[in-house]
Order: sequence, then structure tokens, then C-alpha cells
Amino acid sequence: MQAHEIAEILNRPISRELLARDVTRLAYVAKDGTPRTVPIAFTWNGSQIVMCTTKNAPKLPALRANPMVALTIDTEVHPPKILLIRGRVELDVVDGIPEEYLQMNGTYQMTPEQRVEWEAEVRSLYDGMVRVVVTPTWAKLIDFETTLPSAVEELVRQCAERQRA
Repeated sequence: MQAHEIAEILNRPISRELLARDVTRLAYVAKDGTPRTVPIAFTWNGSQIVMCTTKNAPKLPALRANPMVALTIDTEVHPPKILLIRGRVELDVVDGIPEEYLQMNGTYQMTPEQRVEWEAEVRSLYDGMVRVVVTPTWAKLIDFETTLPSAVEELVRQCAERQRA
């Protein structure tokens, strides 16, 4: 997929709504060769998905060995809106708490007092984190109104051909 095609998909209004959500599902291949999918908080910086995790997270050795991942960001209503993204992970070990981590977790409803307590607890728990950064290399938006899964698109095309015959 070309960069301009990815950008066009990710700049659609529905994609922008989905990219403003707070949780994605990260799929990767574990060290034992089996697939894994984990929910993880994220933020979109306009060109990359940024997630943060602990420095001892079990997914890190797997991501170092095979940095290719897939992400799903979707809604819980019918018809669902689904943004599928594939890309390559870059891991960035940082001292302290990445600003993105504070930003992505700032979407949860907290009173100002709760926010201060939460941030102090986070800062005391972590001496550093790993930024998991995905640059999209492929994207597809499925909204079941203007776009469908490719298999369903094929069925619609076949049905239309039968009706014309």
C-alpha cells in the first residue's frame, strides 16, 4: 500500500474518530510462535500509533524478534466501525513516564484530585517505560455503510452478477 493511500484512509472522518479512542487491540507473534492479541491504550500523533508498556512486559522480546504487528480499533455498536492497521514496531526505552502515557490515560474520567494521585502513583511505580511506536504500512476502514470486508464485497458483487443474468 502506498503512503498516500494509507493517509487517505486514516484521514477519513470515521478513521479520525476511531484514532481518537483510547484502546486498540495489538496482535503480534509470541516467542513460542503462537499469535497474541492484547488490549492496550494508545494515542495517535498524526502519523504513528504510540503505546506504552512496562520495561519487563512479556510482549517486548517477541516484538524485538518479529516487529510486524496488526492493530484493530473498533466500536461496540451496530453496525460496527472498524479500523485495521498493519505496521512495524519501533521500541523506544525511556527513563521516567512518557508524555504519551499520561496523555492516553488522561482520557479516563477523574477528578483533578484523583488525577494528581494517579500520576504520583504512576511516577513512583515506573522508573521507565517502553514506547511501542507503529508506523502504518497498511490500513483499511470498515464501516458497513461505505466500506465492507473484502469477502462481503465479493459476495455483493457475485449477487449483483446473478441478478443481472
